[in-house]
Amino acid sequence: MARVHGKPVAAAHPLLTRGLTLESGKAWQLLAAREWRLSSADAEAVAAVLARLTAPLPTRRGAAPQARATDRDRLLQRILRTTVHHLDAGAVSPPAAALLAAVARALLPWHAAPNPPIAAAAPRYGTVPGTTDRAAPPTEEGEALLPDLAALFTALAATSMPGAVPLTPPVEPWQARYVGRFRRHTRPAPGVWAAETVGCPECGGKDGPWTVICDWRRATLGCPCGAVSHEHRLAFSEICLVLPET
Repeated sequence: MARVHGKPVAAAHPLLTRGLTLESGKAWQLLAAREWRLSSADAEAVAAVLARLTAPLPTRRGAAPQARATDRDRLLQRILRTTVHHLDAGAVSPPAAALLAAVARALLPWHAAPNPPIAAAAPRYGTVPGTTDRAAPPTEEGEALLPDLAALFTALAATSMPGAVPLTPPVEPWQARYVGRFRRHTRPAPGVWAAETVGCPECGGKDGPWTVICDWRRATLGCPCGAVSHEHRLAFSEICLVLPET
């Protein structure tokens, strides 16, 4: 068992970057072909994430190595949280949602590091399968993603110049199979979280295997009994952050 910032944690797992590589490549191709100009909602999300990507670390004179390490992880955590916020707001276009989801999956180890969710019912991702341990975040690997992400988000932001007409490229729907439970989270009051497990509206099953079909405008859940649910009220992050890497 390793230790991070003085706390015992499991050994780091590789970052889930396959989707990020794919979506980043698509975005660069669309930009090169001038086939993607951001909508106002896309531009707002891209600007917010870009601000996090390019934010400097705090200047601390004589800071202890542990404090410096915490600052590095906190920066990555803020990028993740800003990304998830705009992904789940539901206002961005499908290609922007696909890119944000890929960024979130790549930065998933920072969901609970260095600051874990306070409320017991808050979303919890990034634990080691079969345990309650959270993996030590691979800080250097996460930081290595930032220059390329900053370059991409800077290029995207440049497409929303005054007078530019938005142009949104189509996105192919994707499908995945998931054996496990989906949890829906709500915040009935500031600092208060509630969570419930999503069940099939027909048979009540909760463990799948689910067939997920998503076009980044909405996602449907198919149950083995044959029922298909559109009204599950799950946020995109509550679906894509629990799916296995494909």
